[in-house]
Amino acid sequence: MNKAVMVIGYGDDLRGDDGIGRQVADAIANWHLLSVKCLAINQLTPELATILASTELVIFVTTCLISESSQVQVQSLLPCFFSFVHARINDPRSLLALTQTIYGHSPTAWLVTIPGVNFAVRENLSAVAKTGIAIALVKIIQILDKNDNLWVDFG
Repeated sequence: MNKAVMVIGYGDDLRGDDGIGRQVADAIANWHLLSVKCLAINQLTPELATILASTELVIFVTTCLISESSQVQVQSLLPCFFSFVHARINDPRSLLALTQTIYGHSPTAWLVTIPGVNFAVRENLSAVAKTGIAIALVKIIQILDKNDNLWVDFG
């Protein structure tokens, strides 16, 4: 069955490696997968809850400092109602909690975090970021394949 899938890559393209998530979302959009919609945005906002309400699977993609992790990390996410109540929507778990609260549904969710080293004002990605993007794309294919959502539109 063809389910609604959303890839949300977020970060600031003008701050070097902070734009990793957006780069990944754009790359996946170019694959023309039939059931996958992609968003490349600067930050998570409450308005995204409307989109997530009709989504079965969402993959959030962002960056982290290489000091936090030197590997591309993939983790499943659940709504975090504590974070939703006490913080702004800057964490995907808060956005999932908002979606659950308003619409009574929260999609299956994954977070893909890619290490970066350069967050200065610049548009170029570091070599570390480029390698991380390639690894992340493979991991996202695995998530999509595991969820039977990887159908290519050749039409």
